[in-house]
Amino acid sequence: MSIPPDPNNNVPAVQTFALTRVYGPMVALNALNLTVNRGDLFGFIGSNGAGKTTTLRILATFLAPSAGTAQVLGHDVVRDADAVRHVIGYMPDFFGVYKDMEVTEYLDFFGACYKIPSAQREKTVNDVLELVGLSEKKGALIGALSRGMQQRLGLARVLIHDPQVLLLDEPASGLDPRARIEMMAILQELQKMGKTVIISSHILSELETLCNRVAIIEKGKLIYTGPAQGMRDQMAVGRVFWVKIIGDETRAVELLKARPEVNQVEHTEGRLKVTLNDHETDPGCVAETLVHGGLKLIGLEEEELGLEEVFMRVTRGETQ
Repeated sequence: MSIPPDPNNNVPAVQTFALTRVYGPMVALNALNLTVNRGDLFGFIGSNGAGKTTTLRILATFLAPSAGTAQVLGHDVVRDADAVRHVIGYMPDFFGVYKDMEVTEYLDFFGACYKIPSAQREKTVNDVLELVGLSEKKGALIGALSRGMQQRLGLARVLIHDPQVLLLDEPASGLDPRARIEMMAILQELQKMGKTVIISSHILSELETLCNRVAIIEKGKLIYTGPAQGMRDQMAVGRVFWVKIIGDETRAVELLKARPEVNQVEHTEGRLKVTLNDHETDPGCVAETLVHGGLKLIGLEEEELGLEEVFMRVTRGETQ
């Protein structure tokens, strides 16, 4: 099938409109509105059962929505399913491999499935193996590969037809630290090549540095979408500051707790941990209160909230 070029390069890579999926009484996706721009390395974050895999399976045309619509590069996932399959590469969290096949045989087989001409397949296989760092394993049996190498082979398989959008469900699942780092480096290289990469993962610390945009989903509902830094700014319950003083710490706690801008004050390891009510509160109120109270302020440092901590703050761990 020939896919006509998109005349409008401004069409997002992925868009969903009130996307809903129910299984009997259970609502797996609840009117999800999501936009992924072209060229994004997009982190899809949520607890097990939040609806991430259901979303990716709908985008990959393996599952039909109960209501709403979804588009990939302007193609409707239901009406234009064949067109969608030609522009995506989908890697589920668990996928089977033929362990008695050689690496090149395996990729050649899938190249044939995508109707890549036989004269072109050898070069295509070599190119994707080089991209995922498996060129030296061409003749190896798949069963002899490590878990990390098998994951990279799975990624090579979804790249065989040069898709524009990659849907990767927990691609670093079960990998050791070195294999995870290698996988993330490959994903960054794919983004540099102009591909749109959507990756669901529980390794939030890695998504924070890897992805330019993220989304949080819980109980099938979108909680946040935007830059990772924006999530920390927008979703954090309140900014946290570590304060060190010279003087009566008990009095300092009493003074700070009396301020309406302060949510909580804790005395920890010779310092005060001060949590403000919201992100917009001016932290100057902390210094002002202590100095006017006759205490000497010698340290005021904001705590940098990581993606993982913000995620824990804004979600309740609820599943369907």
